[in-house]
Formats: sequence, structure tokens, C-alpha cells
Amino acid sequence: MKLTTRIRYGTRALVEIAANSGEEPVPLKVIAERQNLSQAYLEQLILSLKAAGLVRSVRGAKGGFLMVRDPKTITMMEVVEILGGKLEVTECVKEPGVCSRSAKCAVRDFWNRIDEAIEGVLTSTTLADLVDWQRKTEKA
Repeated sequence: MKLTTRIRYGTRALVEIAANSGEEPVPLKVIAERQNLSQAYLEQLILSLKAAGLVRSVRGAKGGFLMVRDPKTITMMEVVEILGGKLEVTECVKEPGVCSRSAKCAVRDFWNRIDEAIEGVLTSTTLADLVDWQRKTEKA
């Protein structure tokens, strides 16, 4: 299992906006430079975040992006689902019918435990947590 580029880059962009949006919008160019991301690709990601109601855009010379919702209310599970759909360790965990051995497979139970652990981390971690971790990293 591997996180998609959309999920990784979109999360970095969202952390950048959440960490730096207050009264002033964060320009797309600034997000791209600070996160070393392509501005064109970032535009596509921001559209998904806007459509989901996480960020909003401000037009004009001092335009950019602001958070719509409090980062404390945004779980990383929500972010992952917005940017890339569901993460799953293997198909048989969510859809046992894809494998004739699913009902009697100890390995499937193991994959399920991994899947539940990932879901637990994603649902218990908020965007605010990532912002806090980012700030601590920058101070170190």
C-alpha cells in the first residue's frame, strides 16, 4: 500500500494553509514554494479541497487561500478520502467476495488488523495535530 501523490501533496498544502492562514490569505505561489510543489499540480489539489469546503479562495493582489473549517475538526481520514478515496491494505479486507479463501484465511485477519490500525490513526489525527508537529519540526 502506498499513499498517492495527491494525498501526500494535498496534505502538505493543507498543512501550509492551516499553519499560515489567519487574517491574510496564503497565496498559491507561496504554498508551492514553501512545499516545493508544482504550482500547476497544486491548483488541481486546491480545487478538491475547495469543493469539499475545507478552504476558500480570496481574489486580488493579496489573494490566496484560507481555511473554512477549524483544523481541529478535520480528521486526516477526511483529508485522505477527499484527495484519494479509501486506503486499503488489500481488496479482500473490505470485499471478502473477491477471494474464495476469505472466510477461512488467517492472513486476511492480519490484513484487517493493519487496516483497522491505519483507520484508527487517520481518524484520531486532525489537521491541527499536523500543524502542531510542523511547528515543532521548524523550531528544532
